[in-house]
Amino acid sequence: MPHSPYRYSLPRASRPWRSAVLLAALLALPSARVAAAQVNTLPVVELTAGIHLIHAELADNEGARELGLMYRDTLAPNHGMLFIFDETATHCMWMRNTWLPLSVAFIDNDGTIVNIEEMKARTDDTHCARHGVHYALEMAAGWYKAHGLSAGSVVRGLDKAAGRR
Repeated sequence: MPHSPYRYSLPRASRPWRSAVLLAALLALPSARVAAAQVNTLPVVELTAGIHLIHAELADNEGARELGLMYRDTLAPNHGMLFIFDETATHCMWMRNTWLPLSVAFIDNDGTIVNIEEMKARTDDTHCARHGVHYALEMAAGWYKAHGLSAGSVVRGLDKAAGRR
């Protein structure tokens, strides 16, 4: 039998499970491709909360809002995602296919944080605004608490974000 042209081929005894591994990798590829494409195509806006600078990817359409931060395994420090909803309402978030635990701040039209919810990774639990909001800002889990921010704190720069729509 000829040798494999690939330097790191699996030993002959391991070959029966090779197709299962390949299939699993191929099934994961579309979601990883979508997430990678999203990271490279979403505009980023700079927001401030107190003295803290935030780099937020802009999820301002249905497709970007549905995908959110799903399938990501890292989030850079002070980076997050700003969701701009089409209407002011009691919006809710959930974490299916989201691999990172996150904190979400639900934000009024004037930039005031209404409430902050801690969200565990890979759950279908819903986390909702206490009343109608137009924005939600997802950051790494515990980010708001670590930066001394809570309900009543103000996020600035939302007008620049809304202007990019």
